[in-house]
Amino acid sequence: MPVIPYLTFNGTCREAMTFYADVFGTRIDMLMPAGDMPDYEVPDAQKDLIAHCSIQVAGGEVYASDALMGEAEAMAGSSVMVSLPGLDTCKTAFDRLAEGGAVEMPFQETFWAKGFGMATDRFGTKWMISTEEAPDQS
Repeated sequence: MPVIPYLTFNGTCREAMTFYADVFGTRIDMLMPAGDMPDYEVPDAQKDLIAHCSIQVAGGEVYASDALMGEAEAMAGSSVMVSLPGLDTCKTAFDRLAEGGAVEMPFQETFWAKGFGMATDRFGTKWMISTEEAPDQS
């Protein structure tokens, strides 16, 4: 069974996952508002929050929801790592994710990849974006 990152948001799940689907050129596979959950009573104020959402990213999946049982804390000590083909594709994804957020490590060539960068996006999700290409060995 694969490992699947599960992101939790404080009311911005729909917006964040729609953004991620656009950044990675994919679509939302499943989106269930809390008000549509069977056999579960949800207060009116939470009916539009997201109980579960999934997207395909780089051959894997990312799941997410809004925090229905309280407030979600910001990510600490973990990141979502995504390897993509092509330097331009990676740089574009990195720049879009970093916009309105914070860059921890600028996207650049490293000893292990043609391009790699780390950023926290405007939703508080930490990302590590890497090319699948090895660096130049000259």
